[in-house]
Amino acid sequence: MAHFMDLRAFILRARVLKLYSQALRIIRRAPEHARDELRQATRAEFEKYRHCDDKQKIRFLLSEGRQRLKGLDELLDMTGHS
Repeated sequence: MAHFMDLRAFILRARVLKLYSQALRIIRRAPEHARDELRQATRAEFEKYRHCDDKQKIRFLLSEGRQRLKGLDELLDMTGHS
């Protein structure tokens, strides 16, 4: 039997995938020696919560992920990796 998502779950999933794509894009700007480790850590963090169905927790994780990604982006800008 197919699993169908409601609209809210679909939108949350799209936001998670968008954050993951943004993370991978920003990681490409990191120094070459750090990229693999950053990719693996990012993937592990997303996989850790892959089966989470709690919408409130997902929203919290998205917010936390955006903040962490913003910090990485700013760090890369300050160190000249734009």
